[in-house]
Amino acid sequence: MATKLVIEGIFEADFKDCSYGLRPKRSAHHAITCIRDSINWGVVNWVVDVDITGYFDNISHSKLLKRVEERICDRRILKLIRQWLEAGVMKEGIWHKTQIGSPQGGVISPLLANIYLNYLDTMWEKRFSHLGKLVRYADDLVILCRYKPQALEAIRTLKAIFGKLEVTMNTSKSRLVCLWKNQDGFDFLGFHHRKMPYLHKKGTMYRLRSFPSKKAMKKMRLRVKEETASRGLLNWPLKRMVEFLNPMIQGWRNYYAHLDVDRKTSNRFLAKVDGYMLRRMRLFWNKKHKKRKMNWSEMHALLQRTELKTVCTWVSRTALDEERRKAVCGKTARTV
Repeated sequence: MATKLVIEGIFEADFKDCSYGLRPKRSAHHAITCIRDSINWGVVNWVVDVDITGYFDNISHSKLLKRVEERICDRRILKLIRQWLEAGVMKEGIWHKTQIGSPQGGVISPLLANIYLNYLDTMWEKRFSHLGKLVRYADDLVILCRYKPQALEAIRTLKAIFGKLEVTMNTSKSRLVCLWKNQDGFDFLGFHHRKMPYLHKKGTMYRLRSFPSKKAMKKMRLRVKEETASRGLLNWPLKRMVEFLNPMIQGWRNYYAHLDVDRKTSNRFLAKVDGYMLRRMRLFWNKKHKKRKMNWSEMHALLQRTELKTVCTWVSRTALDEERRKAVCGKTARTV
């Protein structure tokens, strides 16, 4: 931690404005706001959505240390960083030496990852900014372009820069997206971004809308299911289960529901997660009390008394009504 504090300020002076990930006073929301402003107030019709194959596992130690040496001359710090990189990993009780890659989970790893990709940021700002605007959060990045030829040239340029960094673009996950007239959208930092129409006094206008992606919604539902499915928790009182879930719910709410713009759009999707959570809590209650059914309104009122938080920022009966329709019907059907 001490080493990170010493060298972070030095490299922060070099980092570019297009980099938002794992940096002081910058967050994913800042990156999303930058994308929204660029598309809504600029002329952006094409987006290059880039995925890097196993970025943290393929960082070249020699190239990374060379970039660190450009700004740090203290050999004690350089030796310490080299030892961190070459510390190796334990797999099934056997130590394996690491030739490439940055150890994930370390305090200094995010800083080293940004130092390595700062070469991309610098090259893009100096020589290729005419192709489009680069927005990067750690190893997640997009290029916002006006014309399709610019986007295609941006892809070729990125591949060349990645070649110098000895990382590769995942062509199966990287996409070229056309935003014009709601044709397509792209996922970035847990949100799906898409240009959608809205009525204006001048006629139909198009504006970028951001809401939780399908992948993010699936992960939230899966997490709720994992946390409530264990039979070992059936001896817990309902209030304890609520206290166990609330910090997780609050974290989702802080990230997905508190984006400055499009809160209503996000809430329409997040209400579905709240409905799924209600269904899981009802199933937990029925298993605990050996009951097959419990009235939905009673369950909703009970959870309100136990102060179960919601992911969306407004209370709506939409999720409750939707889960009623999905409720158990017949002898063989059951909730998931």
